[in-house]
Amino acid sequence: MISKRTRQGLTLLLAVAAALSTTQAAADPVPPKPQPSATAVPQPPASASSLPHPPLALQAAPPVLLPDPAQAWPLPGAPALVPGIAQAPPQPDTPDQGIAPKVYRPSAAEEAHEPLAPPSLAYAPVEYVPQADALSAPACSASTGPYQKQVERWLKLKADGKQSAADCRAIKAFQIKQGIRPAIGFAGPVTYARIRELQARKDPDSRCPKRAGQVACVDLSRQLMWVSKGGKRVFGPVPVRTGRYGYGTRTGWHKVYWRHKNHYSTLYEAPMPYSQFFDGGQAFHGIYGSVYRPPGSHGCVNMTFGDARRLWAVLKPGDQVYVWGNKP
Repeated sequence: MISKRTRQGLTLLLAVAAALSTTQAAADPVPPKPQPSATAVPQPPASASSLPHPPLALQAAPPVLLPDPAQAWPLPGAPALVPGIAQAPPQPDTPDQGIAPKVYRPSAAEEAHEPLAPPSLAYAPVEYVPQADALSAPACSASTGPYQKQVERWLKLKADGKQSAADCRAIKAFQIKQGIRPAIGFAGPVTYARIRELQARKDPDSRCPKRAGQVACVDLSRQLMWVSKGGKRVFGPVPVRTGRYGYGTRTGWHKVYWRHKNHYSTLYEAPMPYSQFFDGGQAFHGIYGSVYRPPGSHGCVNMTFGDARRLWAVLKPGDQVYVWGNKP
């Protein structure tokens, strides 16, 4: 026979387990699992209301300061960098599509359904900084950033690759103007990514060949993409996140062969809104997190949700895609 004290202990344990289960379910950023399928693409849903929605855990998740160490920015000979302001836990990475999807014609109801947009803060340009700066939040960082010389050159400072008080003030002013946080004058990867985008707007790269039709240009070295027609830009440049080491975005000529606005990979259980496939399982598509987050995708060209939606209105099936360079 179970004693009264034992029964009370069991009741308490069950109550704690139930509370933990409820908390985990509320914070779990993984979207509901679709029905198992042997293909990489689910069959078209019966109605728009049955389409899967992406996770929006950024709205409710408790803030944390440091990310998973695996997500820190690796710099040879330098300490790992972390987000400079408190953020929600990172969304599960989008593994993309490992194999070519099963192509089908989406129904009219599916085509009319627009993917659910993430909260605006999902794409806030948060700089990666040394851990000491993240914890102490200095008015101006004394640390030399990994892209110090490049940032100094763009700001027309003495490009010696060393941080000074004057350098910090100039970099901080640039960060404030561009909305990069924390604006502490640290020349990190997000600040330099913004400079690359501004440079590309002023000085188009001639390595993307001119064609009479539209060409989606993907510059792996600068992590940028744009669309040109007859050598004239009709979209971009916008920042992108391409394949990580071992899963590189394939270079050369490709062609948009299938578009799927509400794509959901049952192979990896990941939403891929506004997918435009151009080479096997590799596609342009939106993600629900920062395009600056290392280490990269599994081969797809990741974009912000807004950029992917705008690109959807520009590219058409049959448009050419040209990829070149090397991801840093």
